[in-house]
Amino acid sequence: MTQPTSIRRALPLLALNGPIRVLDAFSCIGGGTDGYRRAFGNCHVTGVDIQAQPDYCGDAFHQGDAVEFILEHGHEFDFIHASPPCQGEGAPTKGTNAARNAAIGRTYPRLIGPTRAALKATGRPYVIENVAGSEVRKDVRLCGEQFGLAVLMHRYFELGGWTTVQPAHPRHRGRVRGYRHGQWHDGPYVAAYGKGGGKATVAEIREAKRIDWSTDHLRLREALPPAYTEWIGRAFLAAHALTLEVAA
Repeated sequence: MTQPTSIRRALPLLALNGPIRVLDAFSCIGGGTDGYRRAFGNCHVTGVDIQAQPDYCGDAFHQGDAVEFILEHGHEFDFIHASPPCQGEGAPTKGTNAARNAAIGRTYPRLIGPTRAALKATGRPYVIENVAGSEVRKDVRLCGEQFGLAVLMHRYFELGGWTTVQPAHPRHRGRVRGYRHGQWHDGPYVAAYGKGGGKATVAEIREAKRIDWSTDHLRLREALPPAYTEWIGRAFLAAHALTLEVAA
């Protein structure tokens, strides 16, 4: 027995007769945007970020508060991706590290909770991406090795309004290249964060993440590899197709 009405209400948003409308919140230069464009094909992606992003690669860009934008405009999109700043979520901002940062006046926003609440209010399917120590629900973990990238960059994805299966996590082929405690280590992966100590150059990050539209070292370090969101986007389409098939 099928239930076409209730199932279509669960996912009523996909623009079957036009471009899929995607919002990339906290977009940076659009590493996530590029992946969704590869996955969805016929789509229109809007980025929003608190900072100007002259290298943003999507179709439209809004500079402003991402949570406020989601609350005001999120319902206008078919699918929403959000990557709140990870600086306030990982180990460096918790425990004794948090106390040390507070003592020197260094503070980081904690935006996962407000972002999740805003996303739920839209009723749209969504993804929240962040680091291991964050409050993001660990529905999916992705790693550069899964896509043959020269960067590991483990990231976790909370899925809202849809589900998929965790892909296999292959064994790493070696170490991340660079200095550790004064000792040099070679390896097949580059350290796409910080500077010095053998950290990756602009050219190395571009090649490792397969991002070819920016030369901004800081933004390249912050950007998601497009392969991650291409996988997420294809998984969402597959989940949605199954839903439509059941509803037919």
